[in-house]
Amino acid sequence: MQAEIKAESKKPETKRKYNVIIIGAGPAGYTAAIYTSRAKRDTLIISGNLPGGQLMLTTEVENFPGFAQSILGPDLMTAMRQQAERMGTTIIDDEVVNVDFKHRPFKILTYSEEYEADAVIIATGASPRKIGAKGEQEFSARGVSYCATCDGPFFKNQDLIVAGGGDSAMEEAIFLTKFANKVHVVHRRDKLSASKIMQDRAFENIKIKFHWNRVIDEIKGEQKVKQITLRDTKNGQTETLDVGGLFVAIGHEPNTKLFKDQIELDEVGYIVLKNHTRTSVDGVFAAGDVHDHRYRQAITAAAFGCMAAIDVDRYLSEHSS
Repeated sequence: MQAEIKAESKKPETKRKYNVIIIGAGPAGYTAAIYTSRAKRDTLIISGNLPGGQLMLTTEVENFPGFAQSILGPDLMTAMRQQAERMGTTIIDDEVVNVDFKHRPFKILTYSEEYEADAVIIATGASPRKIGAKGEQEFSARGVSYCATCDGPFFKNQDLIVAGGGDSAMEEAIFLTKFANKVHVVHRRDKLSASKIMQDRAFENIKIKFHWNRVIDEIKGEQKVKQITLRDTKNGQTETLDVGGLFVAIGHEPNTKLFKDQIELDEVGYIVLKNHTRTSVDGVFAAGDVHDHRYRQAITAAAFGCMAAIDVDRYLSEHSS
């Protein structure tokens, strides 16, 4: 059961009030904080259980502008955090357990404190769905990836696997053929759920091979992925493929459970934007993968953070007493 905002057992002795509270500390959250703090808005970031977001689980980042020799994901997030702090942002590594957007000032409850805000930016991102195979967590960022656009260029001239059967899986498989020798698409059923046009494009690509009624059973390697074992869903037989990487493309889960009864979400849980970065609640904004299920890039998340911060600054100016 979620904690209640007014539950005496959770209510802190004192409250803290900010102009802006940003929930989440990935590229969107940090960028938003840089802008709101520079605009002289008293800003708090509540980082969540993974400060820095998904990039903390990424090795080299080659497609974020400004780094000619690439940069490690954790290093990029550390630099963003330090920049936000230099601008005056307060950052706490705590997790939000409940919110109240029905009354102003908005209330944000963490495990250790209750905060109030004149405006809120939600930047909690989205998490890739896992396949649950043995070795998946061990080899994450060491051959197991959840973003072909991000990591595909690191796998030149290798055999790769894409797990999934929807449009995203076909898009990733086709994209990876630019770099890979061969792309094995592993799907647990005997037909794809992707749109016909995406199926046709994948079927026509001579670099793509389909493995029907198969699931990823185990991921093996040393420092990086070397072999992946597939299991037949009908007879249980296994086979092992020598590959350099696995790209999991079975969708993402927006991190929005906290906001289910507070703001409007779409049918799969992404935040619905009403006017640029505004949500259905006046004064609550959203930025990054928490609403963007199309691009899901660090640079687009940062851009949305910038936009949300500018919108928040204008909102606060319009509502100042």
